[in-house]
Amino acid sequence: MARDSSLCIILVSISILAWLSPCDGNTPAGNCSESDREALIDFKNGLHDLDNRLSSWQRSNCCQWRGIGCNERTGGVISIDLHGDSGTCGYWLSGEIRPSLVRLKSLRFLDLSSNHFYGIPIPEFLGSLENLQYLNLSKAGFECAIPPNLGNLSNLQYLDLSSDFSGLSTNNLGWISGLGSLKYLALDKVDLSMVGSTWINVLNQIPSLSGLHLSDCRLSGSISSPGLVNFTSLVVLDLKSNRFDSEFPQWLVNASSLVGVDMSYSGLYGRIPLGLGELPRLQILILSGNNNLSGGIPSSIGSLCSLVNFDLSDNNLTGTLPEILQGGSETCDSLSPLPNLRYLRLSNNRLRGYLPSWVGQLKNLEKLTLDHNFLEGPIPPLGTLENLTNLGLGRNRLNGTLPVDLGQLSKLDYLDASYNHLSGILSEDHFANLRKIETLDLSSNSFTLNVSADWMPPFQVWELGMGSCQIGPSFPAWLRHQNRIKHLGFSNASISGPVPSWFWDISSNLSLLNMSLNRLQGQLPNPLPVPRYAEVDLSSNLFQGPLPLPTFEINSLDLSNNQFSGGIPQNLGKYMSILFFLSLSSNRITGGLPEFLENMQCIEVIDLANNNLSGNIPPSIGNCSTLEVLDLQNNSLSGLIPASLGQLQQLRSLHLSNNKLSGDLPSSFKNLSSLETLDIGNNQLNGTIPGWMAEGFIKLRILSLRSNAFSGEIPHELSSLSSLQVLDLAENNLTGNIPSSFGDLKAMVEGRERNEYLFYGKFRGVYYEENFLVTTKSQPQLYTKTLSLVTSIDISGNNLDGEFPEEITKLAGLLILNLSRNGIGGEIPESISSMGQLASLDLSSNRFSHAIPQSMPSLSFLSYLNLSNNNFSGKIPYTQQMTTFNPSSFYGNPQLCGAPLNVTCPANEPDKPGTTEDGGSDDEFIDQWFYLSVGLGYAVGILVPTIVLHIKSSWAEAYFDLIDRIAERWLPIGNRRAKLRRNRRQG
Repeated sequence: MARDSSLCIILVSISILAWLSPCDGNTPAGNCSESDREALIDFKNGLHDLDNRLSSWQRSNCCQWRGIGCNERTGGVISIDLHGDSGTCGYWLSGEIRPSLVRLKSLRFLDLSSNHFYGIPIPEFLGSLENLQYLNLSKAGFECAIPPNLGNLSNLQYLDLSSDFSGLSTNNLGWISGLGSLKYLALDKVDLSMVGSTWINVLNQIPSLSGLHLSDCRLSGSISSPGLVNFTSLVVLDLKSNRFDSEFPQWLVNASSLVGVDMSYSGLYGRIPLGLGELPRLQILILSGNNNLSGGIPSSIGSLCSLVNFDLSDNNLTGTLPEILQGGSETCDSLSPLPNLRYLRLSNNRLRGYLPSWVGQLKNLEKLTLDHNFLEGPIPPLGTLENLTNLGLGRNRLNGTLPVDLGQLSKLDYLDASYNHLSGILSEDHFANLRKIETLDLSSNSFTLNVSADWMPPFQVWELGMGSCQIGPSFPAWLRHQNRIKHLGFSNASISGPVPSWFWDISSNLSLLNMSLNRLQGQLPNPLPVPRYAEVDLSSNLFQGPLPLPTFEINSLDLSNNQFSGGIPQNLGKYMSILFFLSLSSNRITGGLPEFLENMQCIEVIDLANNNLSGNIPPSIGNCSTLEVLDLQNNSLSGLIPASLGQLQQLRSLHLSNNKLSGDLPSSFKNLSSLETLDIGNNQLNGTIPGWMAEGFIKLRILSLRSNAFSGEIPHELSSLSSLQVLDLAENNLTGNIPSSFGDLKAMVEGRERNEYLFYGKFRGVYYEENFLVTTKSQPQLYTKTLSLVTSIDISGNNLDGEFPEEITKLAGLLILNLSRNGIGGEIPESISSMGQLASLDLSSNRFSHAIPQSMPSLSFLSYLNLSNNNFSGKIPYTQQMTTFNPSSFYGNPQLCGAPLNVTCPANEPDKPGTTEDGGSDDEFIDQWFYLSVGLGYAVGILVPTIVLHIKSSWAEAYFDLIDRIAERWLPIGNRRAKLRRNRRQG
């Protein structure tokens, strides 16, 4: 995309350059003057000419020298054109620029661009070339400050000082005001960070300016209201890649001569002004990458009949597409709207509605990218767009079928319709004339491929994505003839059976291979024939046999959820020096962890969970300095946790649960300042819980020490873990009181308003998705996508005593609280009603006494309650939310009475707020409440979720994630423990 945008701007700029240039730089003429010849010889002597470009500078007539142009009448040197070629090694000049150039009194044209004058400033004496009209020093390596005496060049019409590495700078552009004849100014990548917004006022004093290029200059501040701006002569405006933090400038609509505008990635916000549609000559409008540009796309854009390139991608625009070109065809006096449009890019916005039929009328369209929006409905006919080369419709909500006429787009080289709701049959006609297609991505739809067994595709693709399409059941034979393919995505494609041997000839060229979530079986070849730097995902299949080694070093390998057996090859590390991601989880791997881990200098994720690994964790793993995730849970590892793990300062997620590890928690762990998840439950660890956790684990979200042999008191320092969302200390030998300081756990006080996907070890779309088992409602629940919304405290099954600290009721964002099976006494604080998000509360098997708080029925989200086996007394406050719980929630409290227990309260039982008056039996009371609760339950069941989901988006996301998980249970097409995700965007 960037190449096309730059090309358009360059084409316009070249037209300006041709108009301004006074000569071609090689004008044959008579003899030059001796003084000019001597000045040029001295100039040459200061240069280093490695490519011998100036070999002709020995003849007597300097007008015949390469790069020199002379006046035909006087023979005076009027132009020097010694521009280099930045793309050709050695084809450039270096050295110094000598002041002898000042002796060239007739010099009007000087081009030293694309050379290697690195480390020297622009010579100040250039400001003395009083007749100079053209000066181009761009990309020549000059450094330091721009000499302000260039402002003395009053005849200068063209000035290009653009840099290629930000080596030039200026604190003040006031000197430009002296260039009253200037028509073209380019200062790309010159550091103007100290200039502020004054540049507009300076340039406003040059009414003749027609080309302005200030891209990537670190400009900042507001440009929306600088006063009266007179840019009526401006033809090209390039301000891309700056830091304005400004509303869209309204003055732009008055620059009536504009042909090209590029203000992409410049920190603009607000609405795009309607008046842009009143710039009759506008051909290029690029406003991409201003994330805070919002509102709709002005319908007046349809009046820009000359528009060639229209790019509003990567913004925050809303509205629908049909509004854009309403009435456009009438304005342009054409059968189609925007008859000259070649590039239409609106990807990565929030556009909604249907894809309008007028898109198929843009006859000259070459590139159409509408991906990453919320477009819906069917894809309209596009088969008449015979010039289309790039079509991006991915990651929308489009439905219906893929139009067959797309198969007639013979120039199409890129087609992405992935991640939509498309369905239907894909026949050979859909691909009939796609001879030039190089990228074809139809993944994450519900297509069924129906082609003949001997089908020969007309294309040779580089990238092919058909994940979640029904390609199988047999392995596609037509793939055998795709000799150029580099990326193959056949995940969840309903393919079963063995992989044919011919495929491994193709795989040796595949830098991306994803055939996960199929039913492929058999043994993999060893070595696995994939190229160096490949990314391989063969997870969730039925592969058996030993783990294969790759032929070369690769970047990622996921063989999880298969039936591989045997040990991990001891020499695997030899092939893994550049490995970023390794997942072998959920197989049948045995043996110990090899020492190869120390050779993995780039590794970010190691996931070996759910196997039969045994032995010790090798200390050498502490040498993997880039490691972010180490998941060894659900194995049979034993011995001590190596202290060397404390060296992993990038570690964010550590899962060692369900092993046989013993000993203390290493004190070196206090160095793990990046750690967010520490899961070491269900081991044989002992000792006390160290107080230094609060000092070292400053980012910790999840702490699980469950089912070990930790003893002593719970350190009150844990309350300073401001990010802690899940605290699981259950099933240990902890004693003492619950720290009252737990009421200060910030993440549980506030809760989370928005879901945050916890992805670690991201590498080119490959990542590990955090997961954790949280015990809720007495059942373990695996959380992944909504894990960041979960807040839980579980300290059940210990030897705690004391009382329920009232300070804990400050945890208004807590969802799950389990204090069961301890020796906690006293009463439940009446202030428990302030824990408004509480969904699960288990206080069973303790020594609680007194009455159940009358405020408890107001906990409207409470869906699980267990108060059994305590010493509660009095009448149960059976109103509101309490009516949803069955008698088992209250069993084992001999002094409790009233509904839902079948225990009649004594006549002298005092009335409590919210209970019924005497004068009827408990049975009558239950009958009345039964009918009322049925009605209320129905209303609450319908209205409360609706209201809550409308008001609180985070709960809506959790709710819909629950629906997704229910769907997965009945439609098991996904990998519930997916570790390798790909989110690859083609642009």
